[in-house]
Formats: sequence, C-alpha cells, structure tokens
Amino acid sequence: MRDLLISESENKAIPVWALKKADLETWKGEHAGARAHWAETQRFEAEEGRVLMLPADDGGIAGVLLGLGDGGDPFAFGALTQALPLGDYRICEFSGADPYLAALSWVLGAYRFTRYAGKVKEFPRLVLPEGVKKADVLRDAGAVFLVRDLVNTPAGDLGPAELEEAARQLAKAHGAKIDVITGDALLGANYPMVHAVGRAAGAGAEPRLIDIRWGNPEGRKVTLVGKGVCFDTGGLNLKPGNSMGLMKKDMGGAAHVLALGQMIMERGLDICLRILVPAVENAVAGNAFRPGDVLQSRKGLTVEIGNTDAEGRLILADALAEADGEAPELLIDMATLTGAARVALGPDLPPYYTKDEAFAGELQALAKAHADPMWRLPLWGPYDKWLDSQIADVNHITENGFAGSVTAALFLSRFVEKAKTYVHFDIYAWNPAAKPGRPLGGAAQTIRALDRYIARHFG
Repeated sequence: MRDLLISESENKAIPVWALKKADLETWKGEHAGARAHWAETQRFEAEEGRVLMLPADDGGIAGVLLGLGDGGDPFAFGALTQALPLGDYRICEFSGADPYLAALSWVLGAYRFTRYAGKVKEFPRLVLPEGVKKADVLRDAGAVFLVRDLVNTPAGDLGPAELEEAARQLAKAHGAKIDVITGDALLGANYPMVHAVGRAAGAGAEPRLIDIRWGNPEGRKVTLVGKGVCFDTGGLNLKPGNSMGLMKKDMGGAAHVLALGQMIMERGLDICLRILVPAVENAVAGNAFRPGDVLQSRKGLTVEIGNTDAEGRLILADALAEADGEAPELLIDMATLTGAARVALGPDLPPYYTKDEAFAGELQALAKAHADPMWRLPLWGPYDKWLDSQIADVNHITENGFAGSVTAALFLSRFVEKAKTYVHFDIYAWNPAAKPGRPLGGAAQTIRALDRYIARHFG
C-alpha cells in the first residue's frame, strides 16, 4: 500500500487530467492538436469513471484523461488504479475535485480480497498531490482495508474466536491491553444477554466479550461498541435462505469500531480509549434462546424476546451498559442492525441517532466535507411505548413493524444514562455493486468523519 504513493518520481510522471463534462471543451482548446483529436475520435465525453490513455509518438502513454461526469462521485479517481499500466502518474488537473480524496481513492482502488482466489499484484504509483500527507492517506486507507477484510471473510473462517484474534492483533500492534470473557464466564461476569444470544453456537464458537483499553487511563474517555454477530441464522426465527447469504457481514459493526480504534491509536491521541465487542454466532440448537423468553440484562432490565432474529441489539445492550458505567465523554456504537434502515435510506447512507444537537450538526458537516455520508434520524420519543411488554420491563422489538431502525435505537438508548454524548449508527457495511475505489463487498462507512471529530475535540 505504501508503494502506491510517492513524493516524487524518478522518471517523468505521466500527466493525468481529470475533467468534468463542463470542462472538456476548455481542455480541448488548451491541447488542440493530436491530443484533442484523439479524445474526439475515441468519443471521450468525460463520462464519470471513464479512463482514456493518450498515445505518445514512441508507443507509450503521453497522458491520461479521467472523466468526472458532473463531479458527483468524489471517489472517481479510484478507477485509475485498476485501469492504468504500471508507471508513475501525476494529477495535473482536478476540475474542482478534492486532492486528498483523489489520493485516497487511488489507494482504495487497489484493494482486492485475495484470501481465497487471485493474487497480490503491483499497481501504478501516484505522485502525492501538493498539500496531501502520505501518512493521513495511509491511515484512512488502512482502516478501510481492515473493515473490508474482516467483513469479506466468510463466517467459517471468522467466527467469534477469529474475531477475538483480530482484536488481539490490533491490540498488540498498538500496545493496548485486551481482556476477553468467554462462554459461561459471561454469566458470572453479568453479561447474560451476550451469553443467551451466543450459547447455541457450541464449542469453538462460544460467545465472548472483547474489551480493549488503550491510552492514558486519566485521559478523556472515548468508548466504542461494535456488534460482533459473526453469523446470523436468525436463531429459532430462522431467516429464509435468500436473507442469510450476506450474514457473514453481521459483524460489520465490530469491524468498524476496530478500524476506528486503529485510526485513533495511530494518531496517538492523549485519551482513554476503550473498545467493546460482544462477539457471538446466532445459531440454532436445543439450547438457543426462544421467542417469548424473558432475558435478564446487565443493566437489570428484563427483556422480552419478540423475535430471535433481532439479536444484535441484545448483545449491544449489555456492552452499552458496561460502557456507560464509566460515564465516557463520547460513546459510539456501530451495528449492522436493521433492514428498516436500508429501506429508509438505502445501502450508501447510514442513519445515526443522538440527542446531542451540537455533536450532530458538526458531525454532519464533517461527513459532507470528507465524503463520508450519513444521515441523522430522530429518537422519536412517542414510539418508545411501542416497546412496552406485558411481562417484562421492555420488549426488544415492536409488534407493528413500523420505524424499525428508530425503535431499535430507542431500545438501545434505554441502556445509556451517564455518557455525555451517545450516538448509535445503523450501518450496512457492504457495497452491493462495484464503483470506483469501492469494489463489491465489505464497505467502511462513517469512520473517517468520526475520526476527524475525535481528532478535533480530543486531540
């Protein structure tokens, strides 16, 4: 990954002109002659993502045109990494695009998941745009790659034990402390819902709570909680086959908080960072938890189970209660939680929920500035009564099926009282179709904007 970006080229770097449709005629006027004629004969119209190589007299490449269309895709530069032959390149025209995102897209475009097929290949190199720091690009790209690798790995090779190992590797790399509570020990440590959800998976895939601590114990507290359901069958409310195919990605929240934690640790912020990952497999067996069961929670609330396929919020609730007990200044949870979020906003726009107006406003601005989309949805209080139970303190789902992402967030918020700022993200963690710099498969969402917020306020 480091070889994708260079400060200077030993040879003359090949120029790249990134053009919006509106800028194409101006470029043709400035390059009247063979270059402009070639673009015309190839019917290059600066279509978004199109790459056109301009021939040199010696048979090489004289330059490259990249179409930006109307400029709507900030990651269009990711198309170059796969399309261009080996060599050194320099972007000499951005047409208003962000140079940092162009460099990041170049690196992201080189990603391929090669664990089971394919091989690592060499890619062309980019001369860093002026003002762009290599370390910043590599920090962002490394976090994105970590999310993609974890989410893309099938559950047969990434169960709770393997997710724990990934967390241990991260902790070791940054000198962090890690503790893990596994199996029946969860009951003695008072994590009953983590245990209930994961107990049916059996030997080798026992449920566990992964707990990473890093930084200054006396520093300001930032805590990250991620849903680590390594595979979700739906439990006894078994999913149909066509709904189970992507459930290897149900640990996407865990992948995201590990990646965000990596970004924070690489920055070396003077904070007290904690990462909590309840890791389970929601399996089917004789000891699986059942619809209609009432579970005890770490917080002391009793929870009626309306559907075993809504398991993620149960394990998050226990982890959030633990996190909240330390009254962190910022508490973030991330989860691939509800299909309702996808129905409302689609795969590319994750909703988030918080009561902190100032935090929400600043985070939304950072999301826009860094092309890391998200959208705030309301913690709509009147819907909270939909979670009422006749036999327990709360039901974890509603009977009417309305506003599923909102009511899931309302359920989780019952387990947070002391954190100064709390935010819940309902992410998808998956690209359903390949786009420049974003291949089909695991996707990192919202962590770059969150990293910038944390760096700004806790740096």
